Amino acid sequence: MSKLTTCLWHDGTAEEAARFYVSLLPGSRIDRVSKAVIDWPAGKAGDTLFVLFTLAGQPYMALNAGPGEKPNPAVSIAVSCEDQAEVDRLWAALREGGREIQCGWLTDRYGLAWQIVPRVLMEMIQDPDAEKARRVTEVMVSMVKLEIEPLRRAYDAG
Repeated sequence: MSKLTTCLWHDGTAEEAARFYVSLLPGSRIDRVSKAVIDWPAGKAGDTLFVLFTLAGQPYMALNAGPGEKPNPAVSIAVSCEDQAEVDRLWAALREGGREIQCGWLTDRYGLAWQIVPRVLMEMIQDPDAEKARRVTEVMVSMVKLEIEPLRRAYDAG
């Protein structure tokens, strides 16, 4: 296990969620599924206790810890997308059974928050030209799913 691993709390859906997440991004895989050897507060012996998985090269653990805690958007996974096709593909997959928020944020069917962000957006809003960054930011905050072309038009305007 990596020195630092993000642990995602689940109530019986750890393996299902991990398999879904690794299906979304290249460089992802299930590394280990560990079954409980005894009954524990959140399950029975033989149930999946935790799943170690790699998501786009980053280590994660999905833990079946029970119903005690729910994820919230205070912690999210941000995905830097190369193009609109990648934004659209990930958005469609993650919003199925989930909930759209705003500015490229959504929660998936397991309650985990995601930011699906075109890489070029980060470049535009960090532009040293404050007016360009302002125009792009104004357009961004009006969106739910981020669309590159309107962002680019705002960047290039003026």
